[in-house]
Amino acid sequence: MDSTAQTRYPPLTADIQADIAVVGGGIAGLSAAWELVRTGLRVAVLEADQIAAGVTGYTTAKLTSLHTLIYSELVKVHGLEAATLYAQSQQDAIEHVVRTSAELDIDCDLERRPAYTYTESASTVQRIEAEANAAAQAGLSASFTTDTGLPFPVAGAVKVDDQVQFHPRRYLLALADAIIRRGGVIYEHSRVTNLKEGDPGQVTTADGPTVTASEVVVATHYPVFDRALLFTRLVPHRELVLAAPIAASQDPAGMYITPDGNTRSVRTAPGLNGGRLLIITGEWFTPGEGDVIGRYERLAQWARQRFGVETFSHRWAAQDNASSDKLPHVGPLHVGARHAWVSTGFGGWGMSNGVMSGKLLAASITGTPLPWTSLYDPRRHDIVHEVGPVLRAQAHVAQHFVGDRLRHGPVDTPEELGPGQAAILRIDGERCAVYRDPAGEVHAVSATCTHLGCIVAFNDAETTWECPCHGSRFGVDGSVQQGPANRPLKPMNASAGRPAGR
Repeated sequence: MDSTAQTRYPPLTADIQADIAVVGGGIAGLSAAWELVRTGLRVAVLEADQIAAGVTGYTTAKLTSLHTLIYSELVKVHGLEAATLYAQSQQDAIEHVVRTSAELDIDCDLERRPAYTYTESASTVQRIEAEANAAAQAGLSASFTTDTGLPFPVAGAVKVDDQVQFHPRRYLLALADAIIRRGGVIYEHSRVTNLKEGDPGQVTTADGPTVTASEVVVATHYPVFDRALLFTRLVPHRELVLAAPIAASQDPAGMYITPDGNTRSVRTAPGLNGGRLLIITGEWFTPGEGDVIGRYERLAQWARQRFGVETFSHRWAAQDNASSDKLPHVGPLHVGARHAWVSTGFGGWGMSNGVMSGKLLAASITGTPLPWTSLYDPRRHDIVHEVGPVLRAQAHVAQHFVGDRLRHGPVDTPEELGPGQAAILRIDGERCAVYRDPAGEVHAVSATCTHLGCIVAFNDAETTWECPCHGSRFGVDGSVQQGPANRPLKPMNASAGRPAGR
């Protein structure tokens, strides 16, 4: 975000018609729009904020087929054929980005690097060996090794050569330019709040204007429409990221991830004056779990111990959703859908899966399905293997839905909050999310998430309210920062506990 210009696409201000309406301007939406506009279709992209500036704008940008320990799990649950199709689809996405970058002459810091899944623990080596075997059986150039470029010893690692890291925002902004040149249109600050399915279908934005289109693609990260009931099969998680400048000689020359220690992911990017930028990700948690500042400190301490860095130039967080069976949902929005499509559930691997989903949706819409189309079909149901994860996810939601309503906050009144503090307070029978900013001003909004009614919790590092049930995020003024919610939290009068202005 710091190294690219802000986009200036207009909002939708009048009703329009198109062949395809794409809801969401991240890597999945823009990839789908590009593939579709290339076939001569009229495509309209609608983005609630700015394109390539949500989850995609804050990714760690590994474009790899090695997704931690996915292949051993896929072989066990879905079989070798499914694991092979998964590997083929991910590799196809990687090479598609390489080809597209060359075709459009995009300067996006594209670098070939090996990818590793490693462990420092002898007790985890068996899982690493199993992953290396499964990934190799699935067709990847995977091997087991103990030799890496990390500045500390590992007990074992899976290595896959010739993977890619890049600057996704530069890539996608160039893709957006190409979409416009091909006759597509892009609208920013145009939040879609309603979908009317049919032939044609229609999407309506918060300010009223509509897009009528033969096909509608919902690529909003977490689907903003609940008719598919995918929220029962998706679990949101959030991870923290730190970046630090290092000398080129310190570059570990690869992309690394370990399931140890609540996940640690490492890569580098081109830095200033010939140096590199070390990017470290980890501290997996459910939105709304709290103590995010403490999590940042744990991640920073790990970086200091392993890499000797002291100064961090950036910190941010990224969010994704994992499906109950470990596979993304890409295809028809629901069982009865004929002209509505969805892309979600990337499980932390949105770069390859976003590109994969764009190609898959375009192929399905134009009647040329890919070999792995059925693998990702959202209408699939594997009751035996999904029931456990689904029940655990819904138990988590139920726990928060009920338990958070019974929990008592650390203070009883807004007056007790110090600068920078927040709490959920019951005022005149209503739960309010109350925050006092550093200047002393109190901001109060309803504590009830506008998605499905869970009680939000405060993120002390990012100064946001987050829904622990399905991952919606709001500013302290109630504005929607991340879906599936598409309506803001109601402003409240902190002293009266009633909606402001009533």
